[in-house]
Amino acid sequence: MHHEVAAYALGVLDEEEHEAFERHLETCQDCQAELVELNEVPELLDELKHSPTASEDSH
Repeated sequence: MHHEVAAYALGVLDEEEHEAFERHLETCQDCQAELVELNEVPELLDELKHSPTASEDSH
């Protein structure tokens, strides 16, 4: 995984890095796939947070 993928997904790249990564992203299918996977993480974490098993474990 390119560390830029995670930084891009988190929005922590400066403007120059952001623009450069977007240009790279246009042609790199590996980074595109990694970005799709990373974009699914918050939703998965939210599902876990609200699952009955997760709330039972917190007691």
